[in-house]
Amino acid sequence: MFALRAGLPATPVAHAKGVMCSMKIPPSMESELSKWNNGAGIDLEAWLSCMGNFSLATAYVSVFNPQFVAFENYIFQTSEPLDEQAIENIRGFEAQEGATPKSVEWVINHLHIVDIHHRGCDDISSDKLIEIGNALKEIYEAKLAFLFPGKPCTVDFFIPENSEDYDDYQLSFWQKSHEKHT
Repeated sequence: MFALRAGLPATPVAHAKGVMCSMKIPPSMESELSKWNNGAGIDLEAWLSCMGNFSLATAYVSVFNPQFVAFENYIFQTSEPLDEQAIENIRGFEAQEGATPKSVEWVINHLHIVDIHHRGCDDISSDKLIEIGNALKEIYEAKLAFLFPGKPCTVDFFIPENSEDYDDYQLSFWQKSHEKHT
């Protein structure tokens, strides 16, 4: 859309399977977008260019471009090097009764989607959490496969049965090799 607004030819991006991909606008955002331009509406990218800021965009990089580290037989999502406290936390999870490599990776790597923003966000909705969670799942799958081609991972985005249990929308991952240990 930026290319269209700038008068440049739009270059469609093809999905790996040859199918066009575009983000589905969550229904909870449609009313916000339709208020713009005296009721004529605005697309999501144009809305972002009007409402966003570079401080938020910079912070979102840490969420939508996750950093990973290999440690011993694990892969963890972290933007910091593992220090003594992080290693102590890993050892604590390993020592719990019933712990497996999969459970250690799952718990350390899990992300509550709602925690991307503050708990009192007035525009939270299940459709937005699902859109964000699905996008993060694709990002994690692609980046983990690229960085660790010899260590395939399962990326799971959990959607709760009760759509209003916002805390329960969670993303996590573990190595497929750890699945045999559960």
